[in-house]
Amino acid sequence: MAGHSKWHNIKNKKGKEDAKRANAFTKIARMISVAAREGGPDPDYNAALKAAIDKAKAENMPNDNIERAIKKSTGEGSSDQFEEITYEGYGPGGIAVMVKCLTDNRNRTAPDVRHAFDKHGGNMGNSGSVSYLFDHKGQMVIALEEGMDVDEILMDALDAGAEDVIPDEEVVEILTAPEDYHKVRKALDEKGYSFIASEITYLPQTTVALTDEEDKKKMEKLIDFLEDNDDVQEVYHNWEDGEED
Repeated sequence: MAGHSKWHNIKNKKGKEDAKRANAFTKIARMISVAAREGGPDPDYNAALKAAIDKAKAENMPNDNIERAIKKSTGEGSSDQFEEITYEGYGPGGIAVMVKCLTDNRNRTAPDVRHAFDKHGGNMGNSGSVSYLFDHKGQMVIALEEGMDVDEILMDALDAGAEDVIPDEEVVEILTAPEDYHKVRKALDEKGYSFIASEITYLPQTTVALTDEEDKKKMEKLIDFLEDNDDVQEVYHNWEDGEED
């Protein structure tokens, strides 16, 4: 097993960002539609769609919304054609940033993302400029409750095909290869586990602390500015947010 849980470094940031995302349902619906269009409408045979639905359920998105989003992938109710693009760059203090977008007009989205970097002390780079600093993983997080056996969770996850299981004080983080996410999640669902987070994501290999208060403020504003953009699905970075320390 690996050492310190990556979840420990990102859980406070993630909770804050998820709570403030007023248009979360719209963005997730777009993600579901694109995943269903590209890989088919059956989540049992489409890992990307399964991950998108898991994310929707984690955000308490109603089943009717999920079903409508899947129907849109077949052309029912929408003719929009979205494509996935990931932009890369550096924020203030050299923080690596990846911005995952779903857009129907890259000529609108690219300048918007570049403006966000420029406005908040960063700069947008070329494809591949920071992605090598992240690992593409399936990630599931189980909250530890009284009576739960960490060793049993570990064995169940490894038997299901997980790459790594990382216990922390309050949670157990389970990491998989992206292509194994679906089968591991399904196996753990059948064991009766519930998850406080479950998605295919990009995890920083190491995190970087910002010591300058001005850089911290700029980094917060950069994340806020990007996430307020309708085309931006996720913002990944390697900033070790020190607010909760």
